[in-house]
Amino acid sequence: MTLILRRAVAEDAGTIAENNRATARETEGRDLDPATARAGVDAVLADPCRGFYLVAAEEGRILGQCMVTYEWSDWRCGFFWWIQSVYVQEGARRRGVFRRIYRQVEREARARPDVAGLRLYVDAENVTAQEAYRAAGMEEARYVMFEVDFTLEEGEEHA
Repeated sequence: MTLILRRAVAEDAGTIAENNRATARETEGRDLDPATARAGVDAVLADPCRGFYLVAAEEGRILGQCMVTYEWSDWRCGFFWWIQSVYVQEGARRRGVFRRIYRQVEREARARPDVAGLRLYVDAENVTAQEAYRAAGMEEARYVMFEVDFTLEEGEEHA
């Protein structure tokens, strides 16, 4: 497998948005609105201050992806890079695609003096993903996440 790791470009937006929709279905049983998913991807690609996508492609086809966003830590006077929207095409799983993506993000982050570390969140029941993150060298953090999601429809159960 000859994987090419690269930053996503505008032409990748449709595939990334569809992969994000697939992630939502697989992990939360949610069907994201296609137009909203696409607009979210387009917004990141149009404004580097929001983050960036790293994609793994083979023969021009995107097999895996992640988005990186930034959180300022005043305790460390540096950024944490948050790894989000991780997805690997079903037929490419367990072939090291995520590990390659993660290693590239880690290399880029370590090369920057303003980056304090990497973080991500994962569904508590997604044991397969948790194993992949541990195998990549990440450790479970001491924090529990809380949220208020303003985008959920009234009466919709939060997954």
